[in-house]
Amino acid sequence: MARRETNLAFRIGDKAVYASYGIGEVKGIERREISGRKQKFYVLQLLDSGMTVMVPTDAASSRRLRTIISRTEVKKVLAVLKQDKVCVPKQTWNRRHRAYLDKLSSGSVFEVAEVLRELSLLRAKKELSFSERRVLENARSMLVRELAAARQAPESRIEKELDAIFT
Repeated sequence: MARRETNLAFRIGDKAVYASYGIGEVKGIERREISGRKQKFYVLQLLDSGMTVMVPTDAASSRRLRTIISRTEVKKVLAVLKQDKVCVPKQTWNRRHRAYLDKLSSGSVFEVAEVLRELSLLRAKKELSFSERRVLENARSMLVRELAAARQAPESRIEKELDAIFT
């Protein structure tokens, strides 16, 4: 099982969350020479797209590569989603959009949950723009995958739970 430390140590077969990309499985650890410098890389195959990415092992945490959340953290994420007294920022749509994208790429599952909550509550009040709907779908997808992996449950069950929170 992967460790939760500042100096992450993933092994082949571990699942990891790579900010903005989603959940992947460590398929290998390779040494490569890049610009005359030898480095070790995690070879991560993303589960949803099958795409392979390489993340330098010595910069994994700064590249926002982390372990899947624990069951305790799942409860905290659900608590974030259930907060109903939320003030959606009164900004222009493009500033709000940029703030949402920053949260999605932060690597924090709690910030992704905030985006899902805010846009879901906003959707209940008004029609979302095309870009807001895309951000909402992306946040929902990221959260469904990680919660399903953390609970070892089917994604369809997680989707139903999220639907129940926001209806």
